[in-house]
Amino acid sequence: MTGLQDDCFKIGDDLLAFEEGLRILKERTHVVVGTELVALGNALGRVLAQDISAPRDVPPHDNSAVDGYGVRFSDLSSTGQTRLPVTARIAAGHPLDRASEAGEAVQIFTGAPVPAGMDTVFMQEDVALDGDHVILPQGIKCGANRRKQGEDVRSGDVVLKTGQLLRAQEIGLAASLGLGKLKVYSRLRCAVFSTGDEVFDPTFDEAKEGAIYDANRYTIGAMLKGLGCEVTDLGILPDRVADIRSALHDAYPGHDLIITSGGVSLGEEDHITHVVQSLGSIDFWRLAIKPGRPMAFGKIVDTAFVGLPGNPVAAMVTFMRIARPLIMRLSGRLEVDPHIYRIPAAFSMSKKAGRREWLRANLQRDENGHVFVHKHPSQGSGVLTSMVASDGLVELVEDLTQVNEGDLVDFLPFVEVAS
Repeated sequence: MTGLQDDCFKIGDDLLAFEEGLRILKERTHVVVGTELVALGNALGRVLAQDISAPRDVPPHDNSAVDGYGVRFSDLSSTGQTRLPVTARIAAGHPLDRASEAGEAVQIFTGAPVPAGMDTVFMQEDVALDGDHVILPQGIKCGANRRKQGEDVRSGDVVLKTGQLLRAQEIGLAASLGLGKLKVYSRLRCAVFSTGDEVFDPTFDEAKEGAIYDANRYTIGAMLKGLGCEVTDLGILPDRVADIRSALHDAYPGHDLIITSGGVSLGEEDHITHVVQSLGSIDFWRLAIKPGRPMAFGKIVDTAFVGLPGNPVAAMVTFMRIARPLIMRLSGRLEVDPHIYRIPAAFSMSKKAGRREWLRANLQRDENGHVFVHKHPSQGSGVLTSMVASDGLVELVEDLTQVNEGDLVDFLPFVEVAS
């Protein structure tokens, strides 16, 4: 007979380290979605499916960075003011139909092409007009206020890479190259279940005594949509093996990923892991992490499977740190780990060795304007309000056993894992 365990997070020999779990996940996953062409205006949040090489220089010609007057630097006096006749007016989109000549100035507007031979532009507020002449002060540098052809992008440069998430700036860059459509990966098709006889849907049901409302399915669905996935909500599975097996078997053909929450622990009513093993495989199950030790990664026939913990905070944290990298790989995203920042702690605590831990925390400035990370007072894995009140997670690595006030700790902002 074994002794009683007074720590539900006690590390056993069968627990897998967080980094090893990630390694297995990355090693055994690949892009599973197809590709499609989308109009540039519909490309926000999509994942690029081909490298983009610039078909032209950007900007395509030397142009003025200001409203002012273009000249040849060689025409300027080195000892005083210069007076030159203004011979032309050049607006954006209306280039001069000839090369410039020595001894002349042209009025030019922001973005307008600088005529061949001219190399310097004076800002209009720095000059004085005298009839049809302009008086130019001494001291400007050659090339001032001129944007050179190709200074942003050179023709032939690879400017966007396969797997990049298309944000506003990538879309703007594609537009500047004259691209009206982009080849992107199709959206990952994800099925989401919750499990448990005690779980009720807040949209349709009134929870009976001893029951809870289903937060996980809505939270997970929202996080999947934030990652650009196409989500199918398949409801709540009862704690019956036959129903679970039937639902998972029916879901896999039309989806690239199935995610469940709950039912992956050691209880008599936790059937998900065994059912998935009977339909496919489990590649890892229990990780040395807190919160979220009971979670599973595997496949149902040939469809990827993730079983998240039932506690809502644990489900969110493991989604952010473990399910998200899987989803990125399946969706064709570049392997971009979230940015984690080293920030002084405003708390002290002891920690068990051998497990990765995440603390909910928020950032605050002290009276001197210095930023510190504050641990939320409620760290239970069922306290969803702690996620609402926090800015992100403090990540404590396995060999760390003590945090003292002022120590630098790893801080992961929620915004880093939201897309």
